[in-house]
Amino acid sequence: MARGKLRIYLGAAPGVGKTYAMLSEAHRRVERGTDCVVGYVEHHDRPRTEVMLHGLEQVPRRRLEHRGATFAEMDVDAVLHRAPTVALVDELAHTNVPGSRNAKRWQDVEELLAAGIDVVSTVNIQHLESLGDVVESITGVRQRETVPDEVVRRADQIELVDMSPQALRRRMAHGNIYQPDKVDAALSNYFRPGNLTALRELALLWVADRVDEYLNAYRSEHQVSRIWGSRERIVVGLTGGPEGRTLIRRAARLAEKGAGGEVLAVYISRSDGLTSASPKELAVQRTLVEDLGGTFHQVVGDDIPASLLDFARGVNATQIVLGSSRRKAWQYVFGPGVGATVARDSGPDLDVHIVTHEEVAKGRGLPVARGGRLGRTRIVSGWLVGLAGPAIFAVLLNTVDLGLANDMLLFLAVTVAAALLGGLLPALASAAFGSLLLNYFYTPPLHRLTVADPKNIVAIAIFFGVGMSVASVVDLAARRTHQAARLRAESEILSFLAGNVLRGETGLDELLERVRETFAMESAALLERAGDVEPWTCAGRAGFGPPLRRPEDADVDMPVGDHMALALTGRVLPAEDRRVLAAFAAQAAVALDRRRLQQEADQAKELAEGNRIRTALLAAVSHDLRTPLAGIKAAVSSLRSEDVAWSEEDRAELLEGIEEGADRLDHLVGNLLDMSRLQTGTVTPLIREIDVDEVVPMALFGVPEDSVELDVPETLPMVAVDPGLLERSVANLVENAVKYSPARHRVLVSASAIVDRVEVRVVDRGPGVPDEAKDRIFEPFQRYGDAPRGAGVGLGLAVARGFAEAMGGSLNVEDTPGGGLTMVLSLRAAGTRPEHLPAGEPGTAAGEPGTEPERQAS
Repeated sequence: MARGKLRIYLGAAPGVGKTYAMLSEAHRRVERGTDCVVGYVEHHDRPRTEVMLHGLEQVPRRRLEHRGATFAEMDVDAVLHRAPTVALVDELAHTNVPGSRNAKRWQDVEELLAAGIDVVSTVNIQHLESLGDVVESITGVRQRETVPDEVVRRADQIELVDMSPQALRRRMAHGNIYQPDKVDAALSNYFRPGNLTALRELALLWVADRVDEYLNAYRSEHQVSRIWGSRERIVVGLTGGPEGRTLIRRAARLAEKGAGGEVLAVYISRSDGLTSASPKELAVQRTLVEDLGGTFHQVVGDDIPASLLDFARGVNATQIVLGSSRRKAWQYVFGPGVGATVARDSGPDLDVHIVTHEEVAKGRGLPVARGGRLGRTRIVSGWLVGLAGPAIFAVLLNTVDLGLANDMLLFLAVTVAAALLGGLLPALASAAFGSLLLNYFYTPPLHRLTVADPKNIVAIAIFFGVGMSVASVVDLAARRTHQAARLRAESEILSFLAGNVLRGETGLDELLERVRETFAMESAALLERAGDVEPWTCAGRAGFGPPLRRPEDADVDMPVGDHMALALTGRVLPAEDRRVLAAFAAQAAVALDRRRLQQEADQAKELAEGNRIRTALLAAVSHDLRTPLAGIKAAVSSLRSEDVAWSEEDRAELLEGIEEGADRLDHLVGNLLDMSRLQTGTVTPLIREIDVDEVVPMALFGVPEDSVELDVPETLPMVAVDPGLLERSVANLVENAVKYSPARHRVLVSASAIVDRVEVRVVDRGPGVPDEAKDRIFEPFQRYGDAPRGAGVGLGLAVARGFAEAMGGSLNVEDTPGGGLTMVLSLRAAGTRPEHLPAGEPGTAAGEPGTEPERQAS
């Protein structure tokens, strides 16, 4: 059965019209006769969206009981049984209620696609997993519902539903998104113009990157080599000289002039050692281009202009920036130069910018011999000089009599020139041809290929031997120069990559991409298997190409040990490149081991944290619990003593001490047990809807009278919480605030509603906590300042935060204006989903209207 197709409507924020656009598309398909049903669509009480559901078949939802409440989720089995052509599934990042078929809705969608059903869905940019930290830094809100980026990337169609921030805020003000009582808070917090503009930019850039990926895949699939200037990409050609910094800055300015401009700096390591690049200067230029938002690339190529143009066309570049040549005027006899050659061969679709700099015409090293084969131009030049030179000298020397010795020296100079240019064979040919001409024209008898004087025979033989010797030495020097230059280029690349891997700057995927790019391959993959007969699995890959089932299927495979191999597709590499490829393969294995060691280290860290908690629990049991037990035992022993006649006042005082010790012991044991349950993940809240004003007053029974001021309006919406956990959380917060508040200042406990949340604030006027300590106060067994040992074991705030998060809320801390500390307990309003923020909604407000977002405590 063919896999279904996924279409996603992507938006920058709630309310831009994703669900409306999806329903409009459904009506269009139904009108065309397509079998289309609604698997799950949430209209959020928005009238226009709700109207769009009319006329569409809706598959009944599945009702689930969870912690005393009933929730409706998409019935995957019912949709599969109905087997429509197209199913509408809203809110792709939604987390299903426990007990559902899958934990996430995108997993439900995967089942529908696997069954051959096309799916149309929606998602907001803030719910993409890779953008969680970015969105939190912009809005101050941590998104708890996420969808893996790969799920969205695999969609067959992604359509951006865009709306300007001003238009979205107008929709909000008109009540088209939230109820009127929530509009002001939303406009002042999450839906501020700056937040919406930043989220819109994220959405536009993300979609632009996906479009770029589709374009590259299409070009690769259809073997399109011609550049399509859909996006400004500027390639900067670096030589390793100091002028590279000027070129990079110039390219960055060019990129800024176009939307979405991208800078790619490339250094081509030639095997003939044309330039002597400074590794230090290249490292500085790499840092510069990355600081300016570009990328640095290093590839190997025998022909600088051709390699540069191939790279530019491979990345679909639109412009190339090169520096004016550093060669002096006389050095142009060796060729027109890289800049002129690139400009000549670039074609009409690739612009070339030649940028002047301070190093122009200051000189550079001469080209040296190129490899075992010296290149077509030099070989042809060597043959021309080796054959034409002796003929020309023969004609000229017929008019001047310089003597046989001088004539032989001139012919020997031509042989040396042929060796320098064309190598061994042109020099040997020149020596043989010159010997024949010397014999025919200048040794008696003239104009005959015989020699009358034996001395002349010896001279011609010596001439031929010297010519061969010189040619051999020059050719050997050229080959050694080639080998040294190639080894230098290889060492530069390997040291550059090895440094990145050892510093942790390059992961496995980035390293494979660099391998593919360096050798101009279509794809690179690292394959491994557990044993000799086990199937191969892909540990990482880069580029486009068919999935590889075994290394033998690739064009090039490089074994790494017995059960790992680096496989490349695209072309067959020459044998001399396999040495470098072997080093790349070893680096890839190191990167894979490093990634796995990091995962094991993270697991070990979690185990160590658990051991630390258990050790602290034992320490608390051994010390802090012993004090109230000792007091209780002493009081009981005193009451039971028959040697002392206790008065009624003394007896009452001892009994009061026993009661206080028992209460303190109960509180300590309760916190220890609660912390243990939180650490082991066994806290199971019983969520039900309740009014805040019913629970908060009950949490104040353990604090002194007149020490707390309560401000909890009865008009607040109900919250979905576990009443017992909420009471314990508030009680711990109030107890902590009373402990640090001055004697004549009462602690304020207030509550208010913001969007779909209810915030309970516990405000004290104590000494406060510096910013660097705000994270630590929520850690177990932490007591801020000089709190005495008997002041508790430091679990109150840790337990309060753990309970808040278990109920789907959060506990943060902020400074009290005028001095002190404010604990902000954020709870879910009734009707929202459990254990996560509602998909498509902004969630916790980023702060009070007109203020900056709250600082998160952890």
